[in-house]
Amino acid sequence: MKRQACSLISLLTLLLVAGSAIAQTIQVRANVPFNFSVGNKKFPAGAYDVTTLNSEGKILLLRARDSSSSMIVASNAADASKGADKSKLVFNRYRDQYFLAEIWTQGATRGRQLPKTSREKELAHEVAADSTQRRVEIVASLY
Repeated sequence: MKRQACSLISLLTLLLVAGSAIAQTIQVRANVPFNFSVGNKKFPAGAYDVTTLNSEGKILLLRARDSSSSMIVASNAADASKGADKSKLVFNRYRDQYFLAEIWTQGATRGRQLPKTSREKELAHEVAADSTQRRVEIVASLY
């Protein structure tokens, strides 16, 4: 009886761990109507897929649908008090430059956030006085 109880507890623990790994999976597709940057790489406007590459969701693959460009990037967890109202890519805009900042899937309270580069930090400091920084959301779909 003790052995069955231990086996049941082990199975439940395994299911919880597997469930949390699945919850970290991101697979979204979006049409971005402007040029943007991720890390130190610039991407042209176009259709993109964003996918997690590891079970924790920390490593993301950003890939143009036409296979013209791609990048693997590390991300941090982003938490929200309520689930995202839609799947989306969130960009920080400074004047005419866009930087991919966050990725969310509909209903999730945990998304992914990309670290700011030194160039983005520099632009953020420059535009702080003239209030031209904005967050721009692009609706994404799951695939």
